[in-house]
Amino acid sequence: MKRNVIIGIAFFAGFALAAGFWWGHSVGTRDAPPVTGNDAGGQPRRVLYYRNPMGLDDTSPVPKKDAMGMDYVPVYADDAPEGPQVKISPNRLQTLGVRSAPAAERTMRHTIRAVGTVEASERGLYTVSPKFEGWITTLFVNTTGATVRRGQPLFAVYSPELVTAQEEYRIAVEALKAMGDASPEARAGMQAIVDGGLQRLRNWDIAEDDLADLKAGKEARESLPLRARTDGVVIEMMARAGRRFMPGEPLFQIADLSNVWIVASVFEQDLGYLRPGQKAVVSVAAYPGRTFTGQVTFIYPTVEPESRTARVRVELSNEAGLLKPDLYGTVDIEAGESVAAVAIPESAVLDSGTRQVVLIDLGGGTFEPREVELGARGDGYVEVVEGLAAGKRVVVDGNFLIDAESNLKAALESLGGHGEH
Repeated sequence: MKRNVIIGIAFFAGFALAAGFWWGHSVGTRDAPPVTGNDAGGQPRRVLYYRNPMGLDDTSPVPKKDAMGMDYVPVYADDAPEGPQVKISPNRLQTLGVRSAPAAERTMRHTIRAVGTVEASERGLYTVSPKFEGWITTLFVNTTGATVRRGQPLFAVYSPELVTAQEEYRIAVEALKAMGDASPEARAGMQAIVDGGLQRLRNWDIAEDDLADLKAGKEARESLPLRARTDGVVIEMMARAGRRFMPGEPLFQIADLSNVWIVASVFEQDLGYLRPGQKAVVSVAAYPGRTFTGQVTFIYPTVEPESRTARVRVELSNEAGLLKPDLYGTVDIEAGESVAAVAIPESAVLDSGTRQVVLIDLGGGTFEPREVELGARGDGYVEVVEGLAAGKRVVVDGNFLIDAESNLKAALESLGGHGEH
């Protein structure tokens, strides 16, 4: 009896030792991820870990299945990203509205967009300011905004100087007629006085039509008209009937609006791309869907310190008269040549001022921050000079939300040079 008990105890102890050896060997085997598969050169690939197939933040050192019976996906050593990562749960990603797009080859055309105001061309401005003292007797054009034609009378004036000049001319003409038997030298001298008197009236902007009666021998006129010397629009009027004016005092401002300017404010970072002669396309809210084409003619030499912008002048033809002074417009300037380059949407860039970073979408809520070097911008895209290859997907919507949601700052602090060419 005692012998049977001893044999039983020995058998149980041996079984326990064997079971313990088998369990220890099994656990040791599971702790080291298996080597599975071969790479293109036939070499074994080492598994680092297994990740959740649904992108959940859950990994396993050994093969396993999730609650739905799906196998965890192996992550090999040669597939692991070089840089740091941030993780966001898929449910949270959907809430944040994250969207990604691939970096792709694009034809980059640098377009500078600015806003500006339509102005009358300074070359087409004309000021009516008499060269003598007098009084306005009659106003023929009495509203601002009126359209006038060259030679059209604007107002009539009375001036003692004008009357005196007419009388002097008329007397000189009569004296010349009375010198029929005088020497050629005397007649030449009187003719010079006649011509000088007529030229004096012309210099005072009296039109030839208004001097015709005087040259025909008629009496001096007390009131003479002053006429427009160019086609245009009255943009300012200081003249009033009965008003006295002094020499050089402006009474009308007339602008030829067949050609106008739009002066736009361009940010200083875009000034290096601007050149006179570049094509510009202008759109104004007054005419939806319609554009006006002009060209850059002048870049002003100063920068506004408050807005950090410089003024750029674009000249436009305005034969139809649609573009009116003080209209606001949007100006698109085609600056720089078109080049093929890897480009991403501008919204994909997280710009701290000292570095530019994009978030590469690795799938399953995993993102890798990547520092990039950027180049030309245009049409809502920016050229990637270094740091990103075509085909990589980058976050274009929600990247700032990922920044706020994750430990991106810590990842950026450890970010090294992981550029890809």
